[in-house]
Amino acid sequence: MPIEVVDNAAESRFEILVDGKVAGFADYLLLPTKIVFTHTEVRSEYEGQGLASRLIKHALDVSRDTGLTVVPQCPYVTRLIERNPEYKDLLDASVTG
Repeated sequence: MPIEVVDNAAESRFEILVDGKVAGFADYLLLPTKIVFTHTEVRSEYEGQGLASRLIKHALDVSRDTGLTVVPQCPYVTRLIERNPEYKDLLDASVTG
């Protein structure tokens, strides 16, 4: 099954597609120098396949590549960053104090 992560800027969310169908998404608010992740969701039929992790890691990599800092309001994004220290440098100063 082909899996792809895309930035659906028109909807302000990253989407993970499985066989061309939206299996999950991460909503965001884009500001001039930062991206605020507000909600992550994976459809129930796709849970337990590691799609949320893949989705958020891709979104964080894109944020890094575009020079944005990250404000994780979504608990899932917060936990993923805590468990993957290679992303902690992306946290916005408003989060790290």
